[in-house]
Amino acid sequence: MPKLTQIEKGIFMKLFNRGGYVLNFSTNDFDVFTLESIGIALCETYKQSKGKSLMSYISEATEDDIVKLLKDLLDYYEAHYEYEIENDDDYSKVYKRSKDIMERILYNKSPLASVAVDLKEKFSSEYLSLQIDLMLKMQSENPTEAIGKAKELVESCCKTILDENGKEWDNTWDVGQLSGETIKLLKLMPKDIPDTAPASNEMKAILGNLRAISTNLAALRNPYGSGHGKSATYKGLEERHAKLAVGSSITLVSFLWDTHERRCI
Repeated sequence: MPKLTQIEKGIFMKLFNRGGYVLNFSTNDFDVFTLESIGIALCETYKQSKGKSLMSYISEATEDDIVKLLKDLLDYYEAHYEYEIENDDDYSKVYKRSKDIMERILYNKSPLASVAVDLKEKFSSEYLSLQIDLMLKMQSENPTEAIGKAKELVESCCKTILDENGKEWDNTWDVGQLSGETIKLLKLMPKDIPDTAPASNEMKAILGNLRAISTNLAALRNPYGSGHGKSATYKGLEERHAKLAVGSSITLVSFLWDTHERRCI
C-alpha cells in the first residue's frame, strides 16, 4: 500500500479537525467511533481533546491503522456533511483532495488516474469511459495495447468535439488531421495568441506542440501499439513507455475537452 505523506495527513486533519473538535462528534461518540474503527478509544487513551488525540494517533500509529481510521472518518463525513460538500467551496476542495488521496492509497491510483476519472464523467459516453478504463489497466498488463488505446482516445475525443460543434470530419482522416481540425476549431493555434499576451512566446511554443503529441502517438502506435501485425522477433516497449503514451494522451484530451467546455458556457 502506498504511504501517506505528511502533507496528505495534514489535508485530512484540515477536513476533520475543527479547532480541537473532530467533525460533530461528542467525546464519548468519538471514542465509540474510534474503538469500532481501530480498536482504540482515542480520547480515553491520550487524555486530550478530540482533535489533539486524533493528531497524536496519526503521528505514531502504523500506516494501515492510520488509513483505516481516516477512511472511516471520510465515510462518516460523506454521510453527514453533504450540505457542506455542496455549498462550502473551501471544505469542498479539501474533501475532493482527501478523496483523491484515499483512492490513491487504497487502489494505488496515480494523480493521472484521477484526471481520467474526471474525463469519464465529462464525456458521459460509455464507449469513451471504457476506452479510458482499458488504457489505464493495460499500462502494466499489456503496454502494447495501452499505446493503441492512447491514440484511439485522442481520436475519439477530437471526433466528439467536432461533432458537438457541427464540424464535419472525414473517415479517412488520421489522428493528426483530426487533432489539427480540433485545435483550429478551439482557437488553440499559435497564431491565436496575441504577441502582447504575457509569456506569448512560451504559450505559442506549447500550443505548437499540441498536434505533435497526437501525431507522435500515432507514429509510436505503428511499430509498438496494437492494431498491426508483429514479427516473431518483435519486442514491445516497457510499462514506463506505455505510461508516457497514456499520460500524454490524457493530458492532451483533458486540455482539449476543458477548452471545448469553456466555449460552450
